[in-house]
Amino acid sequence: MNERDSEQVARMFVEGGYTVTKEEKEADAILVNTCSVRDQAEQKALGKMGMMGVHRQRKPHVVYGYMGCMAQSRGQELFQNIPHLDVVVGTQKYHKVFEYVDNILTKRLEMRMDDPALSLSGESVCDIDEEKDSQNTIRDHVTQENQTTAFVSIMQGCNMRCSFCIVPDTRGKERGRPIPDIVEECKTLVAKGVKEVTLLGQIVNLYGRTEFEKVDGKSPFVQLLEAVHEIEGLERIRFTSPHPIGYRKDLVDAFTYLPKLCSHIHFPMQSGSDAILKKMRRPYKHAKFVEICQNMKAARPDLAITTDIIVGFPGETEEDFQATIDTVKELEFDNAFVFRYSKRRNTPAAEMDGQLPERVKEERNQALLAVVNELSVRKNNELVGTRQEVLCTGYSKTNKSRLMGRTAQNKIVIFEGDHDRMTGEIFDVLIEETTGFSLYGTPVLK
Repeated sequence: MNERDSEQVARMFVEGGYTVTKEEKEADAILVNTCSVRDQAEQKALGKMGMMGVHRQRKPHVVYGYMGCMAQSRGQELFQNIPHLDVVVGTQKYHKVFEYVDNILTKRLEMRMDDPALSLSGESVCDIDEEKDSQNTIRDHVTQENQTTAFVSIMQGCNMRCSFCIVPDTRGKERGRPIPDIVEECKTLVAKGVKEVTLLGQIVNLYGRTEFEKVDGKSPFVQLLEAVHEIEGLERIRFTSPHPIGYRKDLVDAFTYLPKLCSHIHFPMQSGSDAILKKMRRPYKHAKFVEICQNMKAARPDLAITTDIIVGFPGETEEDFQATIDTVKELEFDNAFVFRYSKRRNTPAAEMDGQLPERVKEERNQALLAVVNELSVRKNNELVGTRQEVLCTGYSKTNKSRLMGRTAQNKIVIFEGDHDRMTGEIFDVLIEETTGFSLYGTPVLK
């Protein structure tokens, strides 16, 4: 979601006459879009901004800014520790970033023409206020040549209040965009060559539950999936991240009659222990999570399921941790993102008794990763010798002499071929080998 928000901000700068650069030393404005899900992400953002102050020695007019969740949660205090910081903009004010930065930069450049000593003049800005209908401002894209995939934001916010999560405070309450607006955005992307869209939301499958009515027993999210599915030229639909309580019968059924829905879901479990799920304020039990996974695989037999898991949550015993390992083995996830529990301020979990030592968290993290990796390697090995349908997305990120694509199950496949002819096309690849996490093969073109 941060990637999509950043794209929206970049689009506004491009429309305002700026050029986006990946080189910090070339930039007149440097913005860091932040995350607060884990402390490590915040520390990385703070360290990065601290180091970038060196550019001001050579270009004193440069504008520095924070956006996103950390900006929202810390606000004005960020100015206290980073003297060169100019702009702090929260999660509901992305559409204001260009205006704030451009005003400061323009003033500095104009003043520098009169007196170089005035290059640092210009007021700082901190805007973390709520804004009505802010969910409707993330709708523009910076599309690249031969771009085949795109993210589409369909909502903002979260009402769930998990005990470990700061998102409801940084992103606000759930707010969904109208279905026609989302469909029109997807159509515009398809007209530019996009073949696959990923619908984004904090709890994406609960989209519209507070604003829109069910129709014929179908939730607003399923209504949206059906509407997007009708777009001519769109080949694939993904969505992330869902919540178990949003996997009702209508969504499970959708996988039986909407073939453009990819055979992959990212489905955060967080823990396999009922005791820990209760402490986390996750409103489901282990058995229900397993049941949903089984129902989804019955609806789409080739479905791949990936998940998020937190280890070392306050009070997690060896028995609780073993329950998580047992569930991972039972469900045989295709992959899992494993996180050590990290205290987030102003969350109930941060004040809970039973905080575990970092040593224990790391041991459990490594133990669970070993299980997850073993499953991932085995599943990929089973694909050697099979044909997999792949959407070619362009050059491999690690080897520009090869191409890459993704299967409907979201597995990366590397192969050789003609970039201009094959990018954006869907075709079979005969899988010939695997390194364990990536697949390699030869295209089978018609």
